[in-house]
Amino acid sequence: MNGEFLEALEQIARDRDISLEILVETVETALVTAYKKNYLTEGEIRVVIDTKRGSTTPFRVFRERVVSEEVRNPHNQITLEEALKINPAAVLGDVISNSVDTMTFGRIAAQTAKQVVVQKIREAERRKIFDEYNDRIGEVVTGTVQRREGRNIFISLGKLDAVLPPQEQVESEPYRHNDRLKVYVLEVKETSKGPQVIVSRTHPSLIRRLFELEVPEISDGIVTIKSVAREPGARSKIAVTSRDEKVDPVGACVGHRGSRVQAVVNELYDEKIDIVRWNEDVGLFISEALSPAKAVKVSIDSDGKSALATVPDNQLSLAIGKQGQNVRLAARLTGWRIDIRSEAQVARATLMAMTDGLESLEDESEESEAEVLHETELETTEEENS
Repeated sequence: MNGEFLEALEQIARDRDISLEILVETVETALVTAYKKNYLTEGEIRVVIDTKRGSTTPFRVFRERVVSEEVRNPHNQITLEEALKINPAAVLGDVISNSVDTMTFGRIAAQTAKQVVVQKIREAERRKIFDEYNDRIGEVVTGTVQRREGRNIFISLGKLDAVLPPQEQVESEPYRHNDRLKVYVLEVKETSKGPQVIVSRTHPSLIRRLFELEVPEISDGIVTIKSVAREPGARSKIAVTSRDEKVDPVGACVGHRGSRVQAVVNELYDEKIDIVRWNEDVGLFISEALSPAKAVKVSIDSDGKSALATVPDNQLSLAIGKQGQNVRLAARLTGWRIDIRSEAQVARATLMAMTDGLESLEDESEESEAEVLHETELETTEEENS
């Protein structure tokens, strides 16, 4: 009998992907609940499942009762006379633990135990899934588009359906039924229906994780992604550096004939990705961040954490980007406010500044001459009057 009982538990553990130890604890708790419910007792009950296959009974129930002079509740109290039969050294106030005949459980108690076991197993499954995905927050998982409910999209991850809410969706992505997607695990919530996993397709770290999957040098720690700036569905920029002088960080991320970056682009439905080289020198880093435009000069204002980038006249629109997208992403990537000027604009501003300076000098010269003339006239008038 015990062998069959253990085999049944092991089968359940395999089918539900729950460890046998957790399942045994769950069944013990369920049997305690069933016994208390069947006998309406509030006493302390312990259930011990015998995991030895040679045993004749699958589990034993122990009832703990207090030795009392007057027994008002036989389920949690025992007379001294009865206690001495179990333990000859018993005295008033002791807690006596004795085995209960499990055959007295009966059909109703067995049915109650079954219901509680099923409930406890379901709770254990939910807890395991919650713990598993809670440990994976910040990671990328692969799922399949299952269905739409309102504006939410449900992604099947195998054990459960994750929720892709509207604010985490990219407007340009189709999300067709049965499409396979890589999603970023954003949050795990506990609900009355079990754990709920919230995923994202817009999070900037999705780019970081996708490159970690595609570029071995990143997963090995040779190449590091310093920062990511993203406008989901349109364009992204990543800044990379290498701790090995022999490894080109940009080349490692691009891959042979662009194979690595193209794999990420395909996953993001052709979102454009600029890979730039990170540099400790802020001026050089900002110049790189404005790629594909080439900055001629970058002036830094450390106090205001702002920079003025000068670009060739024919690259001004390229540096700014469509609706300011390129310079906006460069500013996010570097963490600095960036102003863009063409060489002609800088030259014009310099010329105007010089002109204003000359005019100021001329004005000062004229004022000085007028003052000298005025003083001369006063001296002449004083001489004539004398």
